Amino acid sequence: MRRSLALFILLSSLSAFCQSDASQQPPAGKPIPNHTVPKPPNAGQKSNEQPSTTFKVSVKLVNVYTTVVDQHGAPVGNLTKDDFNLTEDGNAEKIAVFQKESELPLSIVIAIDASGSTKKDLKLEMDSAKRFAKDILRPQDRLSVYSFSETVEEIVPFTADLRRIDRGISEITAGSATALYDTIYLASKALMKHDGRKVMVLITDGGDTFSTTSYEQAARAATQSETLLYSIIVVPVAQSAGRDTGGEHALIQISQDTGGKHYYATDMGSLDVAFKQVSDELRTQYLIGYYPSRRLASSDFRRIDVQLAPTVPNANLLQVRHRVGYYTSPLE
Repeated sequence: MRRSLALFILLSSLSAFCQSDASQQPPAGKPIPNHTVPKPPNAGQKSNEQPSTTFKVSVKLVNVYTTVVDQHGAPVGNLTKDDFNLTEDGNAEKIAVFQKESELPLSIVIAIDASGSTKKDLKLEMDSAKRFAKDILRPQDRLSVYSFSETVEEIVPFTADLRRIDRGISEITAGSATALYDTIYLASKALMKHDGRKVMVLITDGGDTFSTTSYEQAARAATQSETLLYSIIVVPVAQSAGRDTGGEHALIQISQDTGGKHYYATDMGSLDVAFKQVSDELRTQYLIGYYPSRRLASSDFRRIDVQLAPTVPNANLLQVRHRVGYYTSPLE
């Protein structure tokens, strides 16, 4: 009897255990859930705290090629870093780089007006341009020749080969209309690809009759490419009533804003003199570089002003030329 009772109790316990274990199993046909590690508080939710951000500011060196001439127009080449004061948007800047530029390479564009209005002077322009190329070009320099009338054409790509330059200039033929602003814009964009000093010498009567580029676009391209624009304005008679003085004034303004200069020429002799003065200036320039320290103006144009220190002898008799500023946004 006792054995039967003990056996009954054992069987009852086993039955209860099996029922209890069965109650922990998932229903038939459903997978067994994996073991899950408890999530930390707010897991899977976006934190209200923003991650800290590091802003990197790229401060680019601004180069200002500067020419100083005396009251006779002769270049002054004996100045030092301490002889210059520089501001951007009226704020004084520290000069970080100062070099005399007589030996650094030049990238030069000679652009010759071949429109109908200059047809009778075209050979004079071409001959004078050849002499200028021969005088200015050194082995480290590169020169390109453009011809413009109703179209703009790069006659000679950048090269130091004088024979190739000479042949290219000789091949220029007269056209009809004048795409002056197109020439400034396209040549400036070509110069933008080059480093160092960049120069454009325009030989023209100053008129524009065919450009699709505006004056503002041409002026911005010249400024943004850091090109020194020298305009040699060919006029048959200094007081001619038929001259396009509006075009002349536009050229004069762009030349001034880029740190270059304008000249008037009436014959071969004055053309050669103008080219000689350009050559002399390019051999006696200063590079003034600085890292802008402030950005207060909302405009993307930053105005630069370079002046001589009061300690420079006869500073009031000297003229300082440089580009008037630069743009922070890219050229379109």
